[in-house]
Amino acid sequence: MFEEVRQASRQGETVKALVESAGVSRASFYRWCRPRPAAAAEVELHDALQKVAVQWPAYGYRRLTHKLQQLGFAINHKRVLRLMRQDNLLCVRRRSFALTTDSGHALPVYPNLARDIEPTAINQLWVADITYIRLRTEFIYLAVVLDAFSRRVVGWALGRTLEAQLAVSALTMALSLRKPQPGVIHHSDRGAQYASADYVQRLQQHGMQISMSRKGNPYDNATCESFMKTLKQEEVYRNDYRDMEEASESIGEFIDKVYNQARLHSRLSYRPPVEFERLSLLSIGSYAAK
Repeated sequence: MFEEVRQASRQGETVKALVESAGVSRASFYRWCRPRPAAAAEVELHDALQKVAVQWPAYGYRRLTHKLQQLGFAINHKRVLRLMRQDNLLCVRRRSFALTTDSGHALPVYPNLARDIEPTAINQLWVADITYIRLRTEFIYLAVVLDAFSRRVVGWALGRTLEAQLAVSALTMALSLRKPQPGVIHHSDRGAQYASADYVQRLQQHGMQISMSRKGNPYDNATCESFMKTLKQEEVYRNDYRDMEEASESIGEFIDKVYNQARLHSRLSYRPPVEFERLSLLSIGSYAAK
């Protein structure tokens, strides 16, 4: 309707007469003519920027600009730099460990040991990943460690930057909870956090075998990806966290009490991870007693 009014006005008819005949106000017509706020587009852009920054933690604003342009966003490097400042992403470049995550970086890259493994008990294969969480005024980051057998989250940590200490904190929690015997395979992507000296040293101290996804293949870490999707859909997107403290409390409760202990998992015969582990251990005990 508004488009018809605009076309007619270009042919010499007055806007006042046209909007009156159409039954709308002139103010409504002029608001329609002006560019409208693109809140949804802004959210989509921020989401894309965060995802690229998490995947490529050493990318500067120029590389990020090109990547976003390849994804279809009309954006220049000045705006990307401004958004990176707003979203607290620039600090990723200030640490010496934050090199590129492809196979050309100076940190060790380990072969994929988890590709063909189907764990049959706990503490055979652990998987780790990092994602971002949106607060009202900033973005924070969540690192997790899962036991691939039961899909149980055994370690997690929240932080304001992508420094290696975030991933180390999640691993420390997992090691404290599980106290695994040497030989556990630890699988992650090739991110600088997982290739950093601190993280690798911690894995080696506990006799863990280091495994990393193939270059550019996110499906190698599908177990963690599935958990992150569940977390976002069932917890994060349903809340509006005021600050880091509220996010930590709410996410922690979801992980520990809902996901691990109550949520039914289709891959676990529709049992929650903690119950699946308990029944698995009982089954092993019954078999050993025979």
